[in-house]
Amino acid sequence: MSNFEYGTPEGSEELKLLGAVVAQCFVGSPEEEEKYLNLIGLENIRTLRQGNQIAGGLGTIPMSQWWGEKKVSMTGIGAVAIAPEYRGGGVAVSLMQETIKELYTQGVSTSVLYPAVQRLYRKVGYEQAGSRFVWEVPTNSLDIRKELSNQVLPLVSISPGENKEEKKLRELYSQQAQSINGHLERHNFNWHKIVKPSNVENTYAYLFGSSDKPEGYVIFYQHEENNTLFLNILDWIVLTPAAAYTFWNLVRNHSSQIGKLRWRSSSIDLLTLLLPQQNAKVIVPERWMLRIVNVVQALSERGYPRNLETELHLQVEDDLIPENNGKFILAVKDGCGKVTKGGKGKIKLDIKSLATLYSGLFSAYQLQILGKLSAPLPVINDANQIFTGTTPWMRDFF
Repeated sequence: MSNFEYGTPEGSEELKLLGAVVAQCFVGSPEEEEKYLNLIGLENIRTLRQGNQIAGGLGTIPMSQWWGEKKVSMTGIGAVAIAPEYRGGGVAVSLMQETIKELYTQGVSTSVLYPAVQRLYRKVGYEQAGSRFVWEVPTNSLDIRKELSNQVLPLVSISPGENKEEKKLRELYSQQAQSINGHLERHNFNWHKIVKPSNVENTYAYLFGSSDKPEGYVIFYQHEENNTLFLNILDWIVLTPAAAYTFWNLVRNHSSQIGKLRWRSSSIDLLTLLLPQQNAKVIVPERWMLRIVNVVQALSERGYPRNLETELHLQVEDDLIPENNGKFILAVKDGCGKVTKGGKGKIKLDIKSLATLYSGLFSAYQLQILGKLSAPLPVINDANQIFTGTTPWMRDFF
């Protein structure tokens, strides 16, 4: 779209104009959306401009994401908004295409977003790659006292917004995040939303165990909805069995007043294994999408099973980034991957299907059933072993 100009907003006035567009798209207030954009940072905002008019824009959040216990460079995309008078003409696709091409030139390996409409993002190479589910359980069902008897740790109340306390939270989060596929190496933007959430009057935070050697933490707030009081978990980490039991004990001790607990987790949640009954339910099933921006970098930076030594010959199609097209050899050894161009191209797939395979959300076998890739059975088996690990998920929204 040659009559549009892609770039960074020219100062606070243009950021304010974009805030108004975002507010209309997401049914918020212009003031709140402008604060959100400022939190991302003016330097990380991108717009499409036609003359003096802001046609649309988005935020780019530089982060990393854990895959196979290794950090992969990733840029999160948020607040994608197009003004109503510019919708339906391919402006959103153009905005995303320009952003992805810029990320490639910056040396970013992958990109992640939460889609309002999957079709739009599939057009530019994103595909489902992980989950962020909201779970709910009645607090009066948490009768696990026998199990709790010798497991509960002391609770240490903290103020998460204070620098010293936030540092402890970051350290605990990092210990767990590196072992879970899809977890972020969080940006300050993410931490701000957790320790200083907007539209929440009071938050509460506790370390599990001693203040010098905690084994986890929880941050939550309370609210009323349809005459029921809810305890809403903003963030949680459990590093030991005792920390997990302490989590449930804290919730159970709220049951005289609080009716239900809500927390964000994986589609397969580990905390529910400790519940006496299968009465926890998913109330918001949500999947985020991933885009492989640079095939060679993304496959090289990712971690792999340490006891596996093999090669995978891929043939990739990418309509947007020419360098991602063609044949690649992924050689896996000692938990690391080395990528070279060339090879036999035994497993054929497009950039979208590579994103899903890369994350392990679906196996190569499952993707073949759906016609998303093609390969001989021995190659399918190799791919299943290479892209294995924990169910990919994250708590953070952006």
